[in-house]
Amino acid sequence: MTEIAIVQEQADAGRIAADLIVAALSRRSDPTLGLATGSTPLPVWAALAERSLDLSAVRGFALDEYVGLPAGHPESYRAVVDRDIVGPLGLDPSLVRVPGDDGGPLAEAGERYEAAIAAAGGIDLQILGIGRTGHIGFNEPGSSLASRTRLKALTPATRADNARFFDNIDDVPTHCLTQGIGTILDAGVLVLLAFGAAKAPAVAAAVEGPLTSSCPASAIQLHRRAVVIVDEAAAAQLEHRDYYRFAWDHREIASA
Repeated sequence: MTEIAIVQEQADAGRIAADLIVAALSRRSDPTLGLATGSTPLPVWAALAERSLDLSAVRGFALDEYVGLPAGHPESYRAVVDRDIVGPLGLDPSLVRVPGDDGGPLAEAGERYEAAIAAAGGIDLQILGIGRTGHIGFNEPGSSLASRTRLKALTPATRADNARFFDNIDDVPTHCLTQGIGTILDAGVLVLLAFGAAKAPAVAAAVEGPLTSSCPASAIQLHRRAVVIVDEAAAAQLEHRDYYRFAWDHREIASA
């Protein structure tokens, strides 16, 4: 069963996620972390940075990347990863990948990214956000639950959500490369974060709704270790939230 942590502050979510990351990374000498961009994971990176850990051996694989932005564009996910994650955490830039960054043909970029993840021994822990449409990565509604890294078209809703990072919506790319849902499910641990009332319907559908490609995030129900960390507003439509609070508070007993 998916574990649910309902927190008061985003900083609390960051600390919980940081604890999970440290535990996951301690299991290997050359651990691999799945990186998510955007505003939602920022408390996680801040909590990790506060610990002053040596993360120089950590390999990173980003969830997704826009297609069509010029090299060095500040809103490319390569730039965002470098700015928000690599620099603050002291990661080795040469060990951090985003889809399509190897310069090869776009048509085979997904297969090459999958091969790189496999060569690294898989992803130990994957950080995730969730879109209002229920997407994880850029796996929009209708995505196969067995999908692998591939080229995808973005929905108008996702482009509208991301337009705040650009001068206008016409500048938002129409396509991306994204890890597939099957790729995401291969990670050892999944940590999904969501904040705010706008995410409440998607969170409820992902955690308590049916397993369906109409809500790609519902695939986390299949995972052996998925942790969902949400604030009160994002948890507002969860029917069993009182039980989730009890189960989270007593998780040490359950694991003893």
